[in-house]
Amino acid sequence: MDFIISEEQQMIRQAARDFAKNECLPGVIQRDEQQKFPKEQIMKLGELGFMGMMVDPKYGGSGLDTVSYVLAMEEISKIDASTSVCMSVNNSLVCWGIQEFGNDAQKEKYLTPLAMGQKDGELYIGAFLLSEPEAGSDATSQKTMAEDRGDHYLLNGTKNWITNGASASVYLVIAQTDPAKKSNGINVFIVERDTPGVEVAPKENKLGIRGSDTTSVMFTDVVVPKENRIGEDGFGFKFAMKTLAGGRIGIASQALGIASGAYELSLAYAKQRKAFGKEIMHHQAIQFKLADMATRIDASRLMCLKAASDKDNGRDYTLSSSMAKVFSSETAMWTATEAVQIHGGYGFVKEYHVERLMRDAKITQIYEGTSEVQRIVIGRTILK
Repeated sequence: MDFIISEEQQMIRQAARDFAKNECLPGVIQRDEQQKFPKEQIMKLGELGFMGMMVDPKYGGSGLDTVSYVLAMEEISKIDASTSVCMSVNNSLVCWGIQEFGNDAQKEKYLTPLAMGQKDGELYIGAFLLSEPEAGSDATSQKTMAEDRGDHYLLNGTKNWITNGASASVYLVIAQTDPAKKSNGINVFIVERDTPGVEVAPKENKLGIRGSDTTSVMFTDVVVPKENRIGEDGFGFKFAMKTLAGGRIGIASQALGIASGAYELSLAYAKQRKAFGKEIMHHQAIQFKLADMATRIDASRLMCLKAASDKDNGRDYTLSSSMAKVFSSETAMWTATEAVQIHGGYGFVKEYHVERLMRDAKITQIYEGTSEVQRIVIGRTILK
């Protein structure tokens, strides 16, 4: 087993680290407080090739592997999880879904600007619309309907908890076409945000990742051309499950980054903060916390890289991505909470960053498949 990161991958990690420090860190607390979407940071990530990392260069992407993506996601997430989740959705769900299952015309029209993060100098990113008021973990219970009208579909329904909902130019919408077929009657459609009948609700007021925009999106008699359906009729549910398996690698990497960021801040603080006449790093109670942080983070990183390697080498990554996601997200929540404890009273105020990381960590246990759903996936897989 080869644990060596190539020179190119090291350069990508360093570029992401530098970007996070120089472009994401300034103003990150203010963006969180003001719930300000990191448009400037996303545009610059696009210029650097981080918004379409795994997309073929002929479609404007960087043509990199999933391991490189994991390394970059960790570094951005150490500083700004709001920016990294926008990057994750665009890479793991939208770009990958279109590249893997879209036809040539769809790739030419949509994938190229999505991979670049911009079109004609304006922000151009995507969103993945699966969750509904009654269909979160139970993705088969789609109420959004796409009625087949011959040369087009008529789309009606509501989607909830949509990352990039207000800022995306393109939506991948999962909708039911034939309820009698249940999951086999579900399709996926490319819907442009400015299509008549599309309405975006106000941004949700969230606990964490407050810079990213999370909204509901409503569809009222939205006309979707037949050529905007991805794959064969009834392919939508399989599309969602296959795409989310890769998306879990992105969120696992985000969780890893949050944990790493909290650990690094705690380690630095423990070296300078004194109590009872010596730096607190010399107190066994703090040493044990730091030791457990480092151990869990290293395990999380290895699991993320294992899932990424499985994906890059054409192996089934359903199990490894679910394991990485559930373990990394729980590591992030635990590590960030302990980071606040190590900082004491300072950990409870915004300027020391760890309270924000703790708030950001929680969502990684929920979105793109809750920890409970991951355990169901893992259980079913190992019992086959």
